[in-house]
Amino acid sequence: MSFISVQNIVFSYSDDDGVSAKNAVNGLSIDIEKGEFIALLGHNGCGKSTVAKHLNAMLLPDSGKVFVDGDDTSDEEKTYDIRKKVGLVLQNPDNQLVASIVEEDVAFGPENLGVPPEEIRKRVDEALKIVDMYEYRTNAPFKLSGGQKQRVAIAGILAMQPECIVLDEPTAMLDPNGRDEVLSTLLKLNKEKNMTVVLITHYMDEAVLADRVAVMDEGKILTQGKPREVFSQVELLKKHRLDVPQAAELAYRLKGCGISVDSLPLNEEECVALLEEVLK
Repeated sequence: MSFISVQNIVFSYSDDDGVSAKNAVNGLSIDIEKGEFIALLGHNGCGKSTVAKHLNAMLLPDSGKVFVDGDDTSDEEKTYDIRKKVGLVLQNPDNQLVASIVEEDVAFGPENLGVPPEEIRKRVDEALKIVDMYEYRTNAPFKLSGGQKQRVAIAGILAMQPECIVLDEPTAMLDPNGRDEVLSTLLKLNKEKNMTVVLITHYMDEAVLADRVAVMDEGKILTQGKPREVFSQVELLKKHRLDVPQAAELAYRLKGCGISVDSLPLNEEECVALLEEVLK
C-alpha cells in the first residue's frame, strides 16, 4: 500500500441546521508514495482544502477510506500516530503562530507531544536551521515578513518530525520573494530529507516543480501525471477554468499558428530554447 492511500472518499459540510450541502469531495481516490512531491491543483471550491484536511485526520470522510502508512484515519486510536506522521501547514501563517517568540512557537508542537526538554531544544534548532530562520529564533513573529512567518510555521511542523508535510496554498498570501523562500524550503526538504510533500496551490509555476501533478474538479481527480503530461492538456485545463504555465501557453499558441513545437516548455529556460529553435 502507498504511504497515503485515499480510497473513493465522499465528504460534505453541514450548515447550522445540520443539513448537508453539495459534496465538497465526491468519490476521490489518489495514492501518494513515500518521498514524493505532489502538487494538487484546482479552481476555488473544487475541494482541495477539504482533501488536505483528510490527509491527517482533521476531517473524516462520510464514506470511503483514507490510510496513512497503513493506519485508517477513522480509527481514533490511530489519530495521534497519524498526526505525528502527517503535518498540515495552513494558508495564513498567522493562524498557526501561537507564541510571542519564534523558538517558543516552534517548540509548541513537540511540547504537546511530550518530547523531553533537551530533545525539544535540539529539534527546534534543527528545524529553524532547515528553513534558514535560526538567526531569528529570539525575534517576535509579528516582526517577520510573510515568507518568514510561513517558514516558521513550517519549522513548527518539522519539529514534530513528520514523514509528510501537507501545505494548503502556503504561498497564496505572499509576495514573490516570500513564495521563493517557501518553495526553496519545500524542495530542500523533499530532496535532502526525502520528506513527502503535498502542495496545494493555484500557481502553475509552483506545480511544475513537483514529481506529479493532480488536478481536481467538482470533488474528484480530473487528471494526473508528470507536470509535462498534465500541462500538455491545455484545452482540458482551460475547459475546467485552469491556467497553464506561461511557457506552455506560449507553445500552445505557437502550435495554433501552425508552428511546429516538438516539446512542451514548462519554464523560462525551456521557453527561451524553444524560441531560439523557432527563430532559426
